[in-house]
Amino acid sequence: MQQPYKTLIEQLQHQIDDNRIITDPTLTLAYGTDASFYRLVPKLILQLDTLDEVVYAIKACYSLNIPVTFRAAGTSLSGQALSDSVLITLTNNWRNHKILNGGEQIWLQPGVIGAEANKFLTPYGRKIGPDPASINTCKIGGIAANNASGMCCGTAQNSYKTLAGMTIVLADGTILNTLDADSVAQFKQSHQELLADLSALAQHCHDTPELADKIRHKYRLKNTTGYSLNSLVDYDDPIEILQHLMIGSEGTLGFIADITYNTVVDHAFKASGLFVFADIEKTCLAVSELSKTNVAAVELMDSRSLASVADEPGMPDFIAQLGANGNAEAAALLIEIHAENEEALSEQGEALTSLINAFSPIEQVAFSRDAKVCAQLWGIRKGLFPAVGAVRETGTTVIIEDVAFPIEQLAPAVRELQELFTQYHYHEAIIFGHALAGNLHFVFTQAFDTEEEVERYSAFMDAVAKLVAVDYQGSLKAEHGTGRNMAPFVELEWGEEGYALMQQIKRIFDSTGILNPGVILNDDHQAHVKDLKEMPAADTLIDKCIECGFCEPVCPSRNLSLTPRQRNTVFREISRLRRTDEDPARLAEMEKSFKYQGINTCAATGLCADRCPVGINTGDLMRKLREDHSGMAKSIARWTANNFNGITAATRVGLSAANGMHSVLGSKNMQALSKAAHKISGQKIPLWTPHMPRSAGKMPKPEALIIHSVSKQKVVYFPSCASRNMGTEKKAMDARPLAEVTMSLLAKAGYEVVLPNDLSSQCCGMPYKSKGFVDTANSKAKQLEEALWAASEQGTLPVLMDTSPCASLSKDTLRKDITIYEPFKFVADFVMPRLDITPQDEPVMLHITCTSRRKGLAGVMQQVTEACANQVIIPEDIQCCGFAGDKGFTTPELNESALSPLKAQVPENCKEGYSNSRTCEIGLSEHSGIEYRSILYLVDKVSQARTG
Repeated sequence: MQQPYKTLIEQLQHQIDDNRIITDPTLTLAYGTDASFYRLVPKLILQLDTLDEVVYAIKACYSLNIPVTFRAAGTSLSGQALSDSVLITLTNNWRNHKILNGGEQIWLQPGVIGAEANKFLTPYGRKIGPDPASINTCKIGGIAANNASGMCCGTAQNSYKTLAGMTIVLADGTILNTLDADSVAQFKQSHQELLADLSALAQHCHDTPELADKIRHKYRLKNTTGYSLNSLVDYDDPIEILQHLMIGSEGTLGFIADITYNTVVDHAFKASGLFVFADIEKTCLAVSELSKTNVAAVELMDSRSLASVADEPGMPDFIAQLGANGNAEAAALLIEIHAENEEALSEQGEALTSLINAFSPIEQVAFSRDAKVCAQLWGIRKGLFPAVGAVRETGTTVIIEDVAFPIEQLAPAVRELQELFTQYHYHEAIIFGHALAGNLHFVFTQAFDTEEEVERYSAFMDAVAKLVAVDYQGSLKAEHGTGRNMAPFVELEWGEEGYALMQQIKRIFDSTGILNPGVILNDDHQAHVKDLKEMPAADTLIDKCIECGFCEPVCPSRNLSLTPRQRNTVFREISRLRRTDEDPARLAEMEKSFKYQGINTCAATGLCADRCPVGINTGDLMRKLREDHSGMAKSIARWTANNFNGITAATRVGLSAANGMHSVLGSKNMQALSKAAHKISGQKIPLWTPHMPRSAGKMPKPEALIIHSVSKQKVVYFPSCASRNMGTEKKAMDARPLAEVTMSLLAKAGYEVVLPNDLSSQCCGMPYKSKGFVDTANSKAKQLEEALWAASEQGTLPVLMDTSPCASLSKDTLRKDITIYEPFKFVADFVMPRLDITPQDEPVMLHITCTSRRKGLAGVMQQVTEACANQVIIPEDIQCCGFAGDKGFTTPELNESALSPLKAQVPENCKEGYSNSRTCEIGLSEHSGIEYRSILYLVDKVSQARTG
């Protein structure tokens, strides 16, 4: 490491914790990755906790003339969030918000995810204006810094137009809060020259009508190419000019520490329709007419787009038929309309249908409010990008470009763009986009592993730049930001005078050039084909990953070690180094780091697959890597499976012994002893907590139950090995083990309970699968399947499994026709209709387990809990508890990290929490300060057998 960086680290250590100053090569590679097709590896990464730390770090970099880049979620596509110097990221302490003026404004810190901001505003019927496709992942800092827009916001509701104010940190460390009069007054004193320079630029534009007209003309379209020059003609106040220049500046002018948005109405009444036209010309004529109405969104899809999703489930039959008939001309418009009430929505739909019919659509799905129909229609649009990603060759990446044409010239522009695809052999390329704004995205696959491929891409981009910026006077970047990708073409689009304005803006804000150099303005005309990201083959389970980062918000290890995207990035590099043998020392270092950061701390929940555009489950790869066991380890796994009865008995003995020691030593001494043993054993001895369960004791016998019904319908009950062995915690509100509560509840509802034969030897296989003992897991699953098949009378009786992960795995792995339920769904369908429920007034917490989320049970879980309690709290920002089987015992820091937001969200008067996984409940209890237990306890508590 060069001396200036060593000096910087020494300075930073005075104010920033060492563990948030990252120089580990494995982690700088992983954390430095973004969604673009460029690769730069930072020399150090700073994870900053407060505004004071940001100011301190920027001042330190400024004094040493060291370049610095700011990163939010890393979902940007043009390379603007990369650095080979210092990369500043933010901790979870940057996720605060304030609702202002009854929801008409919202104050947000840059770490808030866009969708979260809208969730905060939902009770007010409002939302933020920007609606990028990545809104479930991207963060406010990136949305503002890129002026990201989306399907509905157009140019009227983007960050530029809905900005109320912001707090900024400039390159010299100065803080300006544009909504604070004192801050503004101080800034006007301390930075008179900067403000005077901005006023002079604005005056120059006003004095040069041709330049001012060009700027206004450029922004009639969506445009994020270069700096927001419209601020120089829209505003006279230099503070307003300054803060609007920050929008879309991509971290090259300063750091946005918070932003206040003017919110927009989120209409409750919406409808969607799909209309297919004979050719692109008729389609674009319809767009021109639609642009004169108040339609909310119009998404254009060309014929190749439609063909790419024709075979996907849920697609209208006519889409596949177009391809079967050889129709390569058709194009479609997906239209969404909004209104204040149902009558207005209906009137708008009728008027638009009449307008559209004038252009003779050849197929259509009429406007519908039906949620299922709308989801299917938008599924077509959302499936386009994954469709290309799914068919790309290993080693290539998927590139999505983003341009805008004048609406009146949209049809010929699409034709010429399609001709370029053919000329440069991008036969898989598709076109879709936000037609009302003339904003088109085109998606294609590209390899960068040979000089010929790089040259093909370079020539293609030269041709695209000429077509868009010169021939059609359009925007080379409409909403994805300039980044490194379009920096060499900014002058081509804006001309010498416009480009000179941007150079002056950069000098005014950042005279030393330390803020995100190479982004937006770049004198290297080949910068867009340098530092290209290779995507080498690593494993078929992850080779389709494009490193978009959509998986990251739901990963329980995201604040502890690596996310799925980062795991894939590191494993790709490990695989490359293994093949090339170019740096054995670096390979050894990465493999060592990856064992903990990648493999051991992965909860393998599969939630990442649900967010991934191409369905990648990085947890499957981590489980596969865990399969590399010694022969001895495999033998031990088989032995435990064959002697499961004895193993579970020993477990109960161990839990009883631990409980006895707890009684003698007390919680404090027991915890200290356990931590020492856990550490000395190399994390092999499980970590004890005060919420560790006691032994469950012996299973109750079903024949001892009093059944409150004459019908005596049967149900098969399979208590998981966790609930068979783990009882309640020492100070439990209800000391009965789960199996006893379950059978009592079933009897109360009038069911006769059937237990599988040889119950103590049965297991779904989850403990073995999660550790990579696949054969042993399959063997146990097969054994259980036979037992359940017999107990359920060949599938005629329903099967209740009292733990969600076991139910989920069994549904996925068992092949016989056995109907399996986890507790919430079973209670909703079979138990509650037979009981009288009196909901309690005391509030309860509800944890939705990751397996339940994946099975679509979140709504059922909320519904059941709300039937039993008048106040139900589902905590924010917790998708998975991170206990992951037994990792809560062996790798407790994963559970702690995943649940770090929990305790602060538990109301003072709340004493109980509910879920459907016994092991998850141990960790939830530990990190919430209240007791979590199965929902079956709550249902049993508030229910009475129905009489009469």
